[in-house]
Amino acid sequence: MTYQGSNEIPEKGKVDKLTVIFYLFFVLLGWINIYAASFDLENATGLFDLSSRAGMQLIWIGTSFLLAFALLKIDTGFYETYAFLFYLAGILLLAVTLLVARDINGSHSWLIVGPVRLQPAEFMKFIIALALARVFNSYTFRLMEQKNLWLVAGIILLPVILVIAQSETGTALVYLSFILALYREGLPGGFLFMGIAAIIYFILGIRFSDEQMGALSKGEFITVILIIIFSAAMIWNYVKRIGTTVIFLLSAAAIFLLAFPVSLFSVKIDWGMVAIVALLFAALYLLFHFIRYRIRTYLYIFLFLAGSFAFIESAEYVFYDVLQPHQQMRIKVTLGMEQDLSGVGYHVGQSKIAIGSGGLKGKGFLNGTQTKLKYVPEQDTDFIFCTIGEEHGFIGSTAVLLLMTIFALRLFRLAERQTTVFGRTYGYGVASVFLFHMIVNIGMVIGITPVIGIPLPFFSYGGSSLWGFTILLFIFLRIDKSRRRN
Repeated sequence: MTYQGSNEIPEKGKVDKLTVIFYLFFVLLGWINIYAASFDLENATGLFDLSSRAGMQLIWIGTSFLLAFALLKIDTGFYETYAFLFYLAGILLLAVTLLVARDINGSHSWLIVGPVRLQPAEFMKFIIALALARVFNSYTFRLMEQKNLWLVAGIILLPVILVIAQSETGTALVYLSFILALYREGLPGGFLFMGIAAIIYFILGIRFSDEQMGALSKGEFITVILIIIFSAAMIWNYVKRIGTTVIFLLSAAAIFLLAFPVSLFSVKIDWGMVAIVALLFAALYLLFHFIRYRIRTYLYIFLFLAGSFAFIESAEYVFYDVLQPHQQMRIKVTLGMEQDLSGVGYHVGQSKIAIGSGGLKGKGFLNGTQTKLKYVPEQDTDFIFCTIGEEHGFIGSTAVLLLMTIFALRLFRLAERQTTVFGRTYGYGVASVFLFHMIVNIGMVIGITPVIGIPLPFFSYGGSSLWGFTILLFIFLRIDKSRRRN
């Protein structure tokens, strides 16, 4: 999509003012809500008291403004030329952090220098975005070549592994949001579909893992049916043979229909085994069509089917043997398998109470009882949104959510109007990271996504987060400023 006309593309050399206004507004609003979230009724301090959380955030805000100004003065070519050097330095810093960082709440991700604490993982967001943009901007680069796919996967997954080793799973998951940038630059939609399917498989497999249906759990049984349906949809979408799709579905359904009458005569049916037989028949059907018609798409769909079944069979092992107990409990609470209101579910439970007590218009600035009485843990960092909900109500929360959504769409629009692959790829990376943070952070505060400990951009307390997002955004604004007119 391109944008034409002088109203759509400002003159070269101008910083996008609307984006800067959004940034300033979010930072100011975040600062005010940090003050509200950390306000102590017994030892009240002023908004500008540098000994308070709000005062410390004000220092971070001031340094962020200086950083933003400096980034706008650096030539765009600098970012492209030294993108790989930044990446190498970032990887080395993550490795050093893993070795020397102290254990803080179970995480080894903070470097402490005097009174200053920095989290290098936050800065890897803009570094990965620059590295990907640099790779995609190569003249002969084609994403779907095997060596290029491995290169791009390595750029993203190496930091993911190092950050997971630091026990910062939430930040590691943020890096995976760059798949949206890859999708824009030519990654087939099938890859995105497989990622979504894997999430659905995992949720269903774990949520209904306690009830057995013979050889499979109830979750695995439901997922096998979904695999067959998804495979049929892929035949219809990629092979374009409706008749083959219908026969594929009816053949699998026939196996279940043949077993049902038998179950009416007091014969115990192992429905899990029936599902496995239906899946096996579907797999053989795909292989037969691949061998007969030599259409490689059938082989790819077969591999999807087989890989999906292997994934659901390993999901329980990963959940119970790889994830830490507190991570398991967070997912169980989110999926409604456990309540645990006094343990892992306490954060979300209190957050829901705080947001719900705000009602339509909220209790007013500094009048939130849940936050002022410190019922909500981490209320000025990961759970800052519950302060907005309690003090400004449904109207205030909706307004903030709407403005952040508009801001995300603005970032995508700026990315789309870039005249270089480097600028477009980096812009989509910026927008993807922001959108992921916004959705997951607000989702975990209201209990619809697991608590993975990532901040709300520009709102949550913390210098590393604010600096990281400021660098991420203003490098993009500098790239956008220097673009050529179409």
